[in-house]
Amino acid sequence: MSKPLIAVTRRLPPACEQRLANHYEARPGRDEGSFSREQLLAHGAGADGLIVTPAEVCDAGLINALPRSIKLISTVSVGYEHIDLDAARQRGLRVTNTPDVLTDATADIALLLLLGASRRATEGDRILREGRWPGLRPTFLLGNQITGKRLGILGMGRIGAAFARRAQACGMQVLYHNRKPAADSAGATYCGSLEYLLAQSDVLSLHAPLTPETKNILNAARLALLPQGAIVINTARGGLVDDDALIAALKSGQVGSAGLDVFAGEPQLHPGYLTLPNVMLLPHLGSATLETRTAMGMLAIDNVDAVIGGREPPHPVA
Repeated sequence: MSKPLIAVTRRLPPACEQRLANHYEARPGRDEGSFSREQLLAHGAGADGLIVTPAEVCDAGLINALPRSIKLISTVSVGYEHIDLDAARQRGLRVTNTPDVLTDATADIALLLLLGASRRATEGDRILREGRWPGLRPTFLLGNQITGKRLGILGMGRIGAAFARRAQACGMQVLYHNRKPAADSAGATYCGSLEYLLAQSDVLSLHAPLTPETKNILNAARLALLPQGAIVINTARGGLVDDDALIAALKSGQVGSAGLDVFAGEPQLHPGYLTLPNVMLLPHLGSATLETRTAMGMLAIDNVDAVIGGREPPHPVA
């Protein structure tokens, strides 16, 4: 009896690919470039399931054109805004995600960005590589100490709470804003108003989901509420930030520095960031540890196993 065929759009960690090969006919993905729509449809031809990443936009047009043999789209991500859930439901496709395994890895990246942005790490690295270090000077490349500073967190979910604990270990006072108080606030102080949170935040870290209500939530008017020279960290979604407004604030000094791991329109990003010395940029590394990406891949396969086996998947979103 032939095995079910699972088409994968990207390479997965070795343990995940081995598991797929053991139980399925696996059509491997690639990392050399993105699939066009036609290539993705051809890649999925005859498949029983499709494993994707946020790099593949599964809009209504693509979903309706997918081979009828496909029973599910399993995304290797927590977010699923790249998939049109209504179109999937109308097609009878199950859609699943991989939550709850990237909390610590992403909180670590937020801490890295906080420390890098506050201590001007990117500028220091560039100076050394370009042979411009003048030697030790008492006033050379002075940054900002985070001990004793106020951290404002927008979105106190699992990652926000994990980051709050890391920041508290560094001696920071933590405040947060949600639509309502969080079940796990990590001891942070709740702010019922986003505007109040911004006014109190020496550092603002974004951990909210991207929704129509939160798109460009950090705009020029809200950036102006931050204390002069505040630091902005984003490890959530690029679309939370009005790029033009943040770039202007970084140039004017209203925002002293920023640490960004996510961008609107990835893998492209606003070219204005590239010329700014006071921005630490990372290419969406939040979950990029072997342990975390392996766990995410295994959850994606757990979802595949369930749907192909006629069971309810452990992590359904549609």
